[in-house]
Amino acid sequence: MTSRSTTVLVGVAWLLAGLAIPVANAQQVRGPVRVVQLTGLVGVKEHAKGTLRVESGNLHFVSGKTSSDVNAASIQDVATAADSQRAVGGTIGLMSMAAPYGGGRVLSLFRTKIDTLTVQYRDADGGLHGAIFTMPVGTSEVIKKELVAQGAHTTSDKEPAAASAASSSTRNKEKNQ
Repeated sequence: MTSRSTTVLVGVAWLLAGLAIPVANAQQVRGPVRVVQLTGLVGVKEHAKGTLRVESGNLHFVSGKTSSDVNAASIQDVATAADSQRAVGGTIGLMSMAAPYGGGRVLSLFRTKIDTLTVQYRDADGGLHGAIFTMPVGTSEVIKKELVAQGAHTTSDKEPAAASAASSSTRNKEKNQ
């Protein structure tokens, strides 16, 4: 009984420690940002780790010897979001699931916060593509602002206005009936 209560206390302590660690939002990105390109860039493998930066009107991703550029003017939409991922993953995370009494399942509760950046763009032939990146917290909004400043388009700023216009037209229809 003592070992079980000790395990519970240690688990609660880790949980509280994880919640107590403040996450500092970056106000300015200096140099390239370390990202994971989940999917979408032509010629780059999925889940490729690399660096991302905005320079000379291009979104530039480099992973080892592979690089990819997307012209900011060809970007039709840029979206950002906050997300989380498992802190313990891979082989250790999978093997911990076999721990007795569900002890391994506790590891899946520990998560780290990340930002996502989704870019929808057209290639030189007019084909539509989308790329998804994950990065440290606070960096996706800065990259989005840099892209928009260099000619990229975004619909996320227009969505709240469109939603309020749709709701007001619905109210007008209800009044007329």
